[in-house]
Amino acid sequence: MSLPLIVFFICALIAVVGAILLIVSREPIHSALSLILVMMALAVLYLLLGAEFIAAVQIIVYAGAIMVLFVFVIMVLNAGEEERTNWSRIAKFAGLPLGFFLLMWMAHWMADAAIGRTVANSGGGTTVAFSTVELSKLLFTKYLFPFEATSILILIAILGALVLAKREN
Repeated sequence: MSLPLIVFFICALIAVVGAILLIVSREPIHSALSLILVMMALAVLYLLLGAEFIAAVQIIVYAGAIMVLFVFVIMVLNAGEEERTNWSRIAKFAGLPLGFFLLMWMAHWMADAAIGRTVANSGGGTTVAFSTVELSKLLFTKYLFPFEATSILILIAILGALVLAKREN
């Protein structure tokens, strides 16, 4: 086995374990940390695919900025340990078979779809060659206003979360 294949299996296992921990964790902050673990493992998988820009965006935007907002929301809501009810136990026993059925149905649907056969037969389908330089030129010329508006909205959300967290009851 080659080194990239070993790294793939390790990162895939870390991503799956992190996703399971995300679901079963009782503390919201532990769930947020598990989600960061999943995002970091996905970033390494993107690196293995040769998508360095997507890996960097995965770490900077999702594991960095979005998770900071999630943690602010958890802090503002003062969310403690999750309370389990009888409905949660019923959902656990009914959810596992239904989730497995949904997974099998989606796999069957994707295998029978025309795009699934095309990708399986061609080994990856068609790709669009788009460099990071071309993307940045488009982002800072044609799409400058939406880019700046989004960054201002994220800044306002962070400031709003700080104001709400600072407010005393």
